Amino acid sequence: MSNKNHILEVWGEFACFTRPEMKVERFSYPVITPSAARGIFDAIYWEGIREPQGMRPYFHWQVEKIEVLEMPRYIALRRNEVKDRVPSERTIKAWIEGREQPEPLWADGGKDELGTDQKGRTQRQTMALKNVRYRLTARILPKQKFVAPEHVNKFNDIFERRAKQGKCFQQPFFGCSEFPAFFQYVQPAEQSQKTFQLDQHIGWMLYDVFDLRREVVRDDTPFISLFDATVKKGVLEVPPFESPQVRKPERGRPRC
Repeated sequence: MSNKNHILEVWGEFACFTRPEMKVERFSYPVITPSAARGIFDAIYWEGIREPQGMRPYFHWQVEKIEVLEMPRYIALRRNEVKDRVPSERTIKAWIEGREQPEPLWADGGKDELGTDQKGRTQRQTMALKNVRYRLTARILPKQKFVAPEHVNKFNDIFERRAKQGKCFQQPFFGCSEFPAFFQYVQPAEQSQKTFQLDQHIGWMLYDVFDLRREVVRDDTPFISLFDATVKKGVLEVPPFESPQVRKPERGRPRC
């Protein structure tokens, strides 16, 4: 079975990787999180099949290394954010089938305009990053026992072809959907830009918001995992998800 690593150089004008303890006023980590990095790889290529009990993924991306190519620079932004959430897939399906009355999602207005029962939008302060550039290294980890070695080789070939052609299923972004990320597939010999010599102990950093071990994705129930992150000479080494270095909630307990 191929254990090939894939390398992407990603960059963008703005980024915000919100620290969990800064929920109301967003404050970004100085470096992209493994969760956001995995999302960029997923946006380019992800393979799975829909079953009655949920979506069954064939593999997940294991981010192994994050290299900082530009010095982290912060910028203060004030943004309008919708306070309500998009309804669940079950609710939207009920609307389509006429079993429930559709309810609007108010994207503008406040308490005075919409009344006490409507949420509308609010202005929030964001400490984001500007002019970011990273080099991400990740590999495919198959999930199911029936995934043959030739299938993993096929997945690797498909991803490499799509990434080299600049194709993606959805626009990758840096933490927030309004901060688009641009990418380029690079070979190890093509890594011309050196890492920014950053040495920083970040502390407990968000690893991912889902259980990457799950065989079937039934819903969007969060499964928050953390790890003690340290950047050395511009490189953040990411431990495997199964590693004891990654703190995960126990199965069966409430996931917060």
